Amino acid sequence: MSKNRSVAAVLAGALCLVTAGCAGSSNGTASDKASVSASGSGYPVTVTNCGQTETFAKAPGRVVVMNGGSVAEVSTLLALGLGDRIVANEQTYGMSEVAGRAKAIKALPAGDIELNDAGDIPSETMLSLRPDFVLSVTAYGFDAQNGFATRRQLRTVGANSYVSPQGCDDDPSRMTISDSYTLLRDMGKIFDVSARAEQLIAASEKSIAAVSAKVKGEKKSKVMVLFAGTSMDNDTFEWVAAKGIFNDILAKAGGTNVFESASRTVFADLSKEKVAATDVDALVVLGAGSPDPTAYAKQLLKEFPQWPAAKNNTYTVLSDSIYLGPSNDLAVDRIARMLHPDAF
Repeated sequence: MSKNRSVAAVLAGALCLVTAGCAGSSNGTASDKASVSASGSGYPVTVTNCGQTETFAKAPGRVVVMNGGSVAEVSTLLALGLGDRIVANEQTYGMSEVAGRAKAIKALPAGDIELNDAGDIPSETMLSLRPDFVLSVTAYGFDAQNGFATRRQLRTVGANSYVSPQGCDDDPSRMTISDSYTLLRDMGKIFDVSARAEQLIAASEKSIAAVSAKVKGEKKSKVMVLFAGTSMDNDTFEWVAAKGIFNDILAKAGGTNVFESASRTVFADLSKEKVAATDVDALVVLGAGSPDPTAYAKQLLKEFPQWPAAKNNTYTVLSDSIYLGPSNDLAVDRIARMLHPDAF
């Protein structure tokens, strides 16, 4: 799996939600790649997604959630109260900013599936699950060349399919909090729980607006965002965030990405010299899949004592809330309190 594809997976999330008050969201507009329309209320519901039309005669009841390195899709379904529709879920981080979320994800059926070399559900296994709805982080998850069931194959066995926002072109560099809302809103319409989706979106928007109002006018802190586990024993730092939903979250929290110009894609590979020479006011360590992200953050601050972040011990660790998914408001709040504690 390419680095770009792994990134899309991690983002999509899409990472998200088990409780109503914790939903992260969007401005309410549909993405240019996916839109949902219904004939009046109820079914059928028609979805145009990545250039394909999917028609739902009823709410899906046998849902398969592909891995893709994300938890956005499964968390969105849980936030909408749809966990009982899932027959196989391959998404997990083992940690979350939302109380009970990681436990709820772990309790879902995994389908006793042997994943392929790409870490996801192979074609024959997918079809044997008899799904009526399959969620993928990116279009990669429906690519026959990579050993996956195509959207056409799924349709022949009665299964609809869906690629998450910004996943059609496998380019999460344009992703914003709005895409989290699009995912919520689309799932709400497909499963006929739009009222619930709108409630989550409204709560997230209200929370983010309140935080942004508190830090308005404050000096923008320069923040470094990177995955825990990036080696400090060589001359490069991989997986340093540069673009995407991270920057939207930082902006709303009163910060800016200090390495935004370091790459045209979501993540950058940086030399140790460049990292050392940059004034980093605060550190956000992404803990998805890492055994001890807090220890890594402390080690990093010790490695670069010249940073303002090290001098002030300014860091936080996040898992799912900073990616695509319904809990982006939690990331905004956590980061804002780290950057501007006097505003709260």
